[in-house]
Amino acid sequence: MVLTKQKIEHVAMLARLKLDDEETELFSEQLNSILAYVEKLDDLNTEGIEPLVHVLPINNVFRDDVARPGMPREELLANATMVEEGQFKVPRIV
Repeated sequence: MVLTKQKIEHVAMLARLKLDDEETELFSEQLNSILAYVEKLDDLNTEGIEPLVHVLPINNVFRDDVARPGMPREELLANATMVEEGQFKVPRIV
């Protein structure tokens, strides 16, 4: 697979990137080089090889999800600069 200048420009447009002709040519060469390297994987014999998610056997260890009482509301709101009806009040952003 070879990426043409038009394909590079299309991908740049989708990514909202503005590339000049020099950058388009540079990225075209670099991406085509990467794709040529990746195409070497097509030559590998992968028959009998199981697909992997991780190279090493990794198991996630999760802790039990135990509900515990939190801090009292008054203690949480003690450091708030603005409070309204028992809730944090923050400045309007929009």
